[in-house]
Amino acid sequence: MVKPRRTKILATLGPATDRPGALASLLSAGVDVVRINLSHGVIDDHRRRVEAVREWSAAHRRRVGVLVDLQGPKIRIECFRHSPVELREGDSFVLDAALAADAGTREAVGIAYTGLPDDVVPGDELLLDDGRLVLSVDRVVGSAVHTTVVTGGELSDRKGINRRGGGLSAPALTAKDRRDIVAAVDLEADYLAVSFPRAADDIHEARELLRGAGGDGIGVVAKIERAEAVAAADEIIEAADAIMVARGDLGVEIGDAALPEVQKRLIHQARRGNRAVITATQMMESMIENPIPTRAEVFDVANAVLDGTDAVMLSAETAAGRYPERAVAAMDRVCREAEKNRTVTVSHHRLDECFGRVDETIAMAAMYAANHFAIKALIVMTESGSTAAWMSRISSGLPIYVLTSHPRTRGRVTLYRGVYPLELDPEQEDLGALKGRLLERLARQGLVTRGDYVVVTHGDQLGASGGTNALRIICVDDYLNHGE
Repeated sequence: MVKPRRTKILATLGPATDRPGALASLLSAGVDVVRINLSHGVIDDHRRRVEAVREWSAAHRRRVGVLVDLQGPKIRIECFRHSPVELREGDSFVLDAALAADAGTREAVGIAYTGLPDDVVPGDELLLDDGRLVLSVDRVVGSAVHTTVVTGGELSDRKGINRRGGGLSAPALTAKDRRDIVAAVDLEADYLAVSFPRAADDIHEARELLRGAGGDGIGVVAKIERAEAVAAADEIIEAADAIMVARGDLGVEIGDAALPEVQKRLIHQARRGNRAVITATQMMESMIENPIPTRAEVFDVANAVLDGTDAVMLSAETAAGRYPERAVAAMDRVCREAEKNRTVTVSHHRLDECFGRVDETIAMAAMYAANHFAIKALIVMTESGSTAAWMSRISSGLPIYVLTSHPRTRGRVTLYRGVYPLELDPEQEDLGALKGRLLERLARQGLVTRGDYVVVTHGDQLGASGGTNALRIICVDDYLNHGE
């Protein structure tokens, strides 16, 4: 049996995965979490995709998580009468909130974000289409922002707008997002991703809206894609369950040269704060059209793994690309190779800290024991998944198998690095029988063998959340031969 990959792979679903057999091939290639992008498509299509994922998961007894990604504010231009247009350096160009949505010309275009004239002043630089075009603000007259083209090029409909250095005041949650939060609860999502948060309050608001819609157990992912979010990263991380380093808009706002250091810092901050982290955007973008990644893309994915990211994400590569299954297979291959590096299995996480909870202490003690004894795997019996989350912050190279009776917990841990969910029915078996059945299953898969030792954590009473208070090191032989 192939050793399980520790770094998780997120794949965005879309038209390319709707082709006959494409979704099954994608999931079989190793996808751990699917992303539903509410910036595109209609809810009925998204529901059909999620149902297909759940059917595949049930048939293959492998839980695949579901992340629903909110669109966020539309900070973009509107449409041209004859798209695209060519803007040349030195041209005058107007962004006008009062212009009709389809009336754009080479001289002016409408903007979906009507607050732009209030957010900019002369001298500001606006970046369009992921920074490919640069406009310098000359003056603001009513609803119109008059600019001079600094870097020209082809401009087509609905391209994004960023202000260099950040500072646009558009709220993170729009009216559409509020409706889509209700849809995410209806889809029984495992995670909700909030686009363009500026501060922790945006995450708190999203969580309250989830609770109000009946989605109390859904994890909240904060997408770090504004300069302000980088500055407030510690507070946002504390408010969220996970973050996404969304490098598209973020790179435009802070500058592409600053991205590598910021990415590394955000991954470190998230892990230090006991939160999961996803690295996203253009990871293998060339595979939208090509069957193999570039060498630069291989390095990009590998470096994210070495930095400690929980997950790497594919966007258009799987949603609209020609080779979605190959993109997943390539990412799987690169992650596995990077995980052979010793830096991925060595950790000094929280060695000098005191812990405030019994279950947290057990989690840390289990990982310390695993890293200093000949342990082959860890088995975590949990209700909420918190024990597994703490464990997954510590690099070990060892698989962490989570047994839980709660589908939502199984969905939540699909994002955690090195954690694998398994179903538990505490009503039918006692603790010893459960251990034996799991070890027999792992032995059949070649993941443990006779003579191996495993760490098991659990509470005195199965089914009690927050009750993990026991750690045992057991030999596989004792349970393959007989129960406790």
